[in-house]
Amino acid sequence: MKWFVAAAFAMCVLTPTAHCASSSSVWCYNLPSCNDSTWPKISPQYCNGTRQSPINIVSASATLNANLTEFTFVNYDSKSAMKSIQNTGNTVKVTFNSGVQISGGDLSENYDSLQFHLHWGNGSSVPGSEHTVDGVRYPMELHIVNSKSSYKGNTTQAIKDSTGLAALGFFIEVMPGNSSGKPESWYNLTSYLANITTKGQSVPIAAGFSLNDLLVGVDRSKYYRYLGSLTTPSCNEAVVWTVFKEPIKVSRDLIDLFSTTVRINGSASKHMTNVYRNLQPAQPVSTQNNSVTTNSASTACFSLGLLLSLALGSLTQHWFNP
Repeated sequence: MKWFVAAAFAMCVLTPTAHCASSSSVWCYNLPSCNDSTWPKISPQYCNGTRQSPINIVSASATLNANLTEFTFVNYDSKSAMKSIQNTGNTVKVTFNSGVQISGGDLSENYDSLQFHLHWGNGSSVPGSEHTVDGVRYPMELHIVNSKSSYKGNTTQAIKDSTGLAALGFFIEVMPGNSSGKPESWYNLTSYLANITTKGQSVPIAAGFSLNDLLVGVDRSKYYRYLGSLTTPSCNEAVVWTVFKEPIKVSRDLIDLFSTTVRINGSASKHMTNVYRNLQPAQPVSTQNNSVTTNSASTACFSLGLLLSLALGSLTQHWFNP
């Protein structure tokens, strides 16, 4: 029975077409009876586990791993990859059409990209990313959820595999300056929020902008890696986490729309704010081996030093031997 409830929770989170019975949707962020402090009781099989997410990433403690190569992103440039956007009552979720995939990045196989959703605080001034880096919390965080391609979309199987899911985490920070409505891709995305103000509302996304457009400016070759869990019940410990180091930069007005437009339930309910899980105990984190960059810099410094030494030697010789 516990396994069935856990699977029902995860299906609601991961699968766009899954039916979510009210009995399996008793978790929340905002009420004392069901906020994240109660999740270990609501879903004890995993939410009380030892490999939970999110975590604070201590950059200086990340071990080097040369196997953390670049990803290959399939159909992330497609202007019609995004299918629909939904108010789930706990987040805003965008589902994808089939054929969107990732591979590489030291993943064991190809993974199908299913959806992305977001976590935020209360406007740009109250940060709400789930992960933090060296104690710093960003205004928002975007999670792209992927499932092993060999499971052919069967997330019930994926959540039983310790690496069945791969999540890509992208921080979102305020764009410098006084820009508004930028970048255009995020202006397009947030324009749909007015149509999903109530829990359960979903509308199709018109072709015109891609996932790559939303990830603009991020160097996707630089990231942290650790093994963790879903960050909502049933908190299955089945996720290979990739948290990218560079944030997406979005203008303040667009970030603020998330906490001032969508609501938890109906039009009379509270706006959706502080939709993130508190930090969990630390996990081992790895990152890229930057020795090539370091060596290149060292070589450049050595070469410059050698040139300066030769120049000074020449000047000294000329000074004493006119």
